[in-house]
Amino acid sequence: MMDLQDFLGDVSLDKFRSTINKLLNECFILKGVSDTAGDYRLIMANRKTFETVLDLLGYDLIVRDDLGIITVNNPYGTGRIHFSKLESILALILRLLYIEKMKELSQSKEIVVYLEEIYEKYDMLKLGRLGKIQMLNALRAFKRVNLIQNLDRLDTGNMDLRIQIYPSILLAITAGSLDEAYKMAQEKLNEFSRGGEDGDGDDEQSNEEID
Repeated sequence: MMDLQDFLGDVSLDKFRSTINKLLNECFILKGVSDTAGDYRLIMANRKTFETVLDLLGYDLIVRDDLGIITVNNPYGTGRIHFSKLESILALILRLLYIEKMKELSQSKEIVVYLEEIYEKYDMLKLGRLGKIQMLNALRAFKRVNLIQNLDRLDTGNMDLRIQIYPSILLAITAGSLDEAYKMAQEKLNEFSRGGEDGDGDDEQSNEEID
């Protein structure tokens, strides 16, 4: 019987466990983020090993080197992020902002928005008041799965609070291209504003599945 360390080769068992748990728990490993850059390099250097182990667990390893993102997909529909309706709306707003800002830039740069910009997009939907605690809780949820990073203290909730949006927001809800993602996000937000799809207003009970 093959020893596990022999199978892992030069990768230490502890490091392998740490990286694969980070991938499964945080959903996205990003090349351009200091906290996950080392994990990204480790997976890329040992891609076949990670693919084999993840396959045994029922996951496909998804590598988007063009975006600097590694994530997983479960073809059986389990192990996915479940956001409340409010979180789903805000995730779509973040993706809209990411796409808009990226189109404005002549070259690839970090995408940073102000909290005020997120509120402005939300207010356009006329869904009612969005409280500070609701907003901050949603942002914390996005941070836990590596969709964003706050550049200022999150608990202040100040309108000039800067939020860096990671490219992983483009994969949080699948779309074939940036233009398609923009159109889909606009349509989805319009559905929410009209009260369609879980339009009962109960954020605690209504959940949107994010691939």
